[in-house]
Amino acid sequence: MKVSREQVALNRERIVETAARLFREKGYDGIGVADLMKNAGLTHGGFYGHFASKEDLLAEATSHALKRSVERWQGYVEQGADTALDKIGAGYLSVAHRDGPALGCSVTSLGADISRLGPKARHALTEGVSAQLAVLEPLMPGDGDADQRRQALATYAALVGAIVLSRAVDDEALSLEILQAVQASLPQRR
Repeated sequence: MKVSREQVALNRERIVETAARLFREKGYDGIGVADLMKNAGLTHGGFYGHFASKEDLLAEATSHALKRSVERWQGYVEQGADTALDKIGAGYLSVAHRDGPALGCSVTSLGADISRLGPKARHALTEGVSAQLAVLEPLMPGDGDADQRRQALATYAALVGAIVLSRAVDDEALSLEILQAVQASLPQRR
């Protein structure tokens, strides 16, 4: 039975959504194509009609997840630039984000995996990081674009590092202390 173009597009979207969640939850090597497709409600055989490889799917899933994150951050800016960084920090540095990698930041969940993969996945991550930095830069204090860029890079690295460390330690008090310390250190607009 021939599948309509609309259904093909819906199936692809379902695969990407499922992959974005499962890759972040289980890591690149933690889920295979067969289980990914099963979780998407589709057969394993249909995978290669949509993607050339698992890595190609990872690249698209990473791009998809990071675009959603950028849209959320842009929404905070639209609500008010003066409070946007606090809202970004509060959401990013939350216990819910720490404990929910499946719906969290692809950089914190997949950065180490992607650094070992090919150019498509690395490019997707680079594009997402660049888009997130573009949201952060105008929110930073500083004298000129270069100073704001430096502040945005340092802030972004602190956010990512805080989540990675807070997930890795086995001491709940230390984990919370890491999140709170980075939240308190976020730059304030002048």
